[in-house]
Amino acid sequence: MFMADIAGVRVLYTGDYSREEDCHLCAAEILQFSLYFNSEKMAKTIRRLAEKTPEVGETFSGFLVKKAFTYQIMALDDLHVFSQLSTENISQRITIAYSGAFGVLKHRLKQIFESVESLPDEESEGPAFRVHERLTVKYESEKHISLHWRSDPISDMVSDSVIISILLILILITSYC
Repeated sequence: MFMADIAGVRVLYTGDYSREEDCHLCAAEILQFSLYFNSEKMAKTIRRLAEKTPEVGETFSGFLVKKAFTYQIMALDDLHVFSQLSTENISQRITIAYSGAFGVLKHRLKQIFESVESLPDEESEGPAFRVHERLTVKYESEKHISLHWRSDPISDMVSDSVIISILLILILITSYC
């Protein structure tokens, strides 16, 4: 729907792209009105974020929560207090069939990733190493290894790339045998 001003005559066109006849209304039949909207939005900081007033140009982080027609910025720890939302930490684990030498796997992953560090046996209950301080690779048995990580976007990307690397190593091992 749009208004056209043709030779001083205002016409409201209400075409709807259908096969029905279009409707044209003259300006005398149209009531003129105006709507004004305030495009400014205000968000209040609450609880922990409201304890200290930020300086001009200082950045802070929090969650913007819209509730009805109000906006609030709050810290992650305050989210469950002021909303029905909650946060959880997800620990993920995957076990992969791997019958190759654990040392070979560690050596190959060191060639691909910058940070591959061995873990003490007391901490991991057997041979294990950590990739990029996010993912732990454990030797479970002669035929299995397991990967453990806390789920977040970066750790998930690291785990995906390690899993693909392990599968490629397995393909190379089986192709040479």
